[in-house]
Amino acid sequence: MTKKDIVLRIADETGIKQIDVKKVVQKTFDHIVLSLIRGEKVELRNFGVFKLKERRSRTGRNPRTGQVVPVPARKVVVFKAGLEMKKKIK
Repeated sequence: MTKKDIVLRIADETGIKQIDVKKVVQKTFDHIVLSLIRGEKVELRNFGVFKLKERRSRTGRNPRTGQVVPVPARKVVVFKAGLEMKKKIK
């Protein structure tokens, strides 16, 4: 499912113009990203939690050459599904 699919479904179900729904969906995503940039946890009740996690540096290996390559530390976004989502998916 793409963002466009989400916008189309919401517009069909609510009767709101697609352009207005698209603006709201995009702003929602923008604010989630901004919160993560600031290091905040984003908790959406009954849906899940987005948060940043620091991955430490490590040594990796190039699969083609077998050469050892250093992999630097970095931040990654982690999503943990909420209880309601877990129940519905089972």
